[in-house]
Amino acid sequence: MGPTRDGGAPVATAAPPRAPIAPRTSGAPPVSVEPRRPVHPVPYGELVPVTVHFDDLDALGMLHNARYPLLVERAWTAYWHDRGYGFDGDWAAAGDMCNVIKEVQVSYERPLTRPGHYAAHLWIERLGRTGLTYGFRLCSADGTETYARGHRVLVRVDPQALRPTPWSDRARATAAELLRPQEAAEADAA
Repeated sequence: MGPTRDGGAPVATAAPPRAPIAPRTSGAPPVSVEPRRPVHPVPYGELVPVTVHFDDLDALGMLHNARYPLLVERAWTAYWHDRGYGFDGDWAAAGDMCNVIKEVQVSYERPLTRPGHYAAHLWIERLGRTGLTYGFRLCSADGTETYARGHRVLVRVDPQALRPTPWSDRARATAAELLRPQEAAEADAA
C-alpha cells in the first residue's frame, strides 16, 4: 500500500513512466490522421487519399458496406474544397455546393480488411446542364487494387425552390477536368 495521510487515507502517487511503444512490425499500413498524397497517377480522373480507421470495420473485420459511400463522399468534398468550393452553412450563398444526390450505386468487388491509407479514384462520367454523374473506385493508395466501384448522380438545386438549376461556368470548367475519356469508358466496360 502507498503512503497515507495522518487519517490513514491513501495519498495518490504518480504512476511509473510507461515503456515506449514498440515500432510496428506487421505488414499492415500505419494508421495516421495526416493526409497522404498518392504518388501514382491514374489515366483519367484523380486519386484522392482516404483513411480507413479501425472503427470503420464491421464485426467480421471488413470495411462496413455503408462506409464505402461515406469515404467517397469525403474524398469528393476534399477534391472540391481544394479547388475553392465549400459550404459554410448558408444555403442561399452555397452556389454550386447546393446539390442533392439522386442516385448512388456501389458494387463491392473484394473485402477491405485493414485500417490504413487508401484512395478514392474519382472522375466524371457525364456533365449535364443541371446534373452530373460521378464515377468512383475505392482502391489501394496507388490505385492498383479495387475494393469497390460505382457512380453517384448529383443535381444542382436552387436553395429556395429546391428545383434543378444550372451549374455555374466555373463549376463546369472544374468538373470538365475530371471527365473520363470515351476510350477509357469503353475499356472499363469490357
